[in-house]
Amino acid sequence: MTHSTQFNLPSSLSAELNDDIAVLCLSRAQKRNAIDDVMLQGIDRFFGELPASIGAVVIRGKGDHFCAGADLSVIADINAYSRLLGSRASHHVLDRIEYGGVPVVAVLHGAVVGVGLELAAAAHIRVAERGTFYALPEASRGIFVGGGGSVRVPRLIGGSRVMDMMMPGRTYGAEEGAAMGLSHYLAEPGEGLAKGLELAKRVAANAALSNFGIIQALPRIARADPETGLLLESLMFSAAAADEEAQMRLRAFLEKRALKVAHPRSTRGRSGARNYRATELKSVHAAGRHRVPVTQC
Repeated sequence: MTHSTQFNLPSSLSAELNDDIAVLCLSRAQKRNAIDDVMLQGIDRFFGELPASIGAVVIRGKGDHFCAGADLSVIADINAYSRLLGSRASHHVLDRIEYGGVPVVAVLHGAVVGVGLELAAAAHIRVAERGTFYALPEASRGIFVGGGGSVRVPRLIGGSRVMDMMMPGRTYGAEEGAAMGLSHYLAEPGEGLAKGLELAKRVAANAALSNFGIIQALPRIARADPETGLLLESLMFSAAAADEEAQMRLRAFLEKRALKVAHPRSTRGRSGARNYRATELKSVHAAGRHRVPVTQC
């Protein structure tokens, strides 16, 4: 069942709950979903008030574009100190997305520009429809990235490519972006939301402590020196394996009540692989888990 949330969001944002999946929609289509302070505060409030029952979040954009960047009319009218505070506020909100309590799937289409790309880079999984394009045009406007783009985007594609996007203003299309790591999945136009919801449902079916480790520990392990990273990995492994949820899942596997991993293009065939994945999801959390309907916002 789909129902509206009770978040106190501005008109530039909308949200829905679909069972254990929350869908946040950037709803400022007349401005190509350009983000202003009000939207940023709304995103912060949304992630701060997520019910404990939510297993994953999908972020999407209304209209023809995901997000064409920051609302430059606001930036042009404030002084340097206010811009500094605004940048730090952006960091706080996007950190809340990347290091929050739930996995986040971004569904991209049209323009993913400036802070739109910074927002997408803070998500854990990205689905791009064909026709998506990426850009960091801040230098041509006389400014610099301010929402974490100098940190998150180089992690995805490397610092040299980010320089190329910023200095001569190079853009990348959906296929190029997928090849270099700006997105994980490609979808046909109009099909990104369905794919995003499918992935969000699969992610939400994981053990909560496993998802916590992936969100919280994995990025820090990657940045740590090897000895520290290996120690943190061992601590996370022991904590996850001791959890009651892990014990239940391990027993199910050992007692052959959980299916083994299979590749979609294995000898089962494509239809067999689809049936396998559906059965696997049902076996993990049969109680209280339902298929997520595709929503429009």
